[in-house]
Amino acid sequence: MGKRMEAAKKAFDANKLYTFEEAAQIVKDNAKAKFDETIEMHVSLGIDTKKADQQVRTTVVLPHGTGKTKRIAVIAKGEKAQEAQKAGADKVGAEDIVDEVIKGKIDFDVLVATPDTMKDLAKAAKILGPRGLMPNPKSGTVTFDLAKTIAELKAGRVEFKADTYGIVHTIIGKASFDAAKIAENAKAVLDTILRVKPNTSKGVYLKSISLSSTMGPGVHVNTSK
Repeated sequence: MGKRMEAAKKAFDANKLYTFEEAAQIVKDNAKAKFDETIEMHVSLGIDTKKADQQVRTTVVLPHGTGKTKRIAVIAKGEKAQEAQKAGADKVGAEDIVDEVIKGKIDFDVLVATPDTMKDLAKAAKILGPRGLMPNPKSGTVTFDLAKTIAELKAGRVEFKADTYGIVHTIIGKASFDAAKIAENAKAVLDTILRVKPNTSKGVYLKSISLSSTMGPGVHVNTSK
């Protein structure tokens, strides 16, 4: 364990459960790397990820954004391509973008596509899929409402999905954010997770929550509050 991590762990009680506001302040105070560390939220859920009807995957627009500017590429044609350009997409195209992806050129963070162009993306699915860049209706990246989608992505919309262990990992800001803004972003994520609780999930749904920075330890949040 590095000296920075040892010092950070001594700065708070690892056995105590904190409020979002307290946890955000502790994480922020202990993010002392030479770069602006990313703040993450980790939520363990009581779901059986082997069952299709207990998958947790959705999006949320963070009130204060992520602190990171996303490069948005859009695959669309005709009027929809013009709509994407007017809405501020960083890259707009169709087959040309697909060809670039196949050749290994991926210069975007999010890929949005209109439903009628998804067939053109099929040949690039094996490249985009493993990178988490394949447009998907569940993540809101397959849509005809391009203006709204691009605006939300620019404003700080994030997608999250429970992993095979039933844990959601998502970005909620940067260490340079005020602790109050980090807490508000965290609460927005939690509200969304509670809203999309699978009807078939039994027992304790919200098992644990923790906040952490890129180089810092996890601080546990009191789920009962």
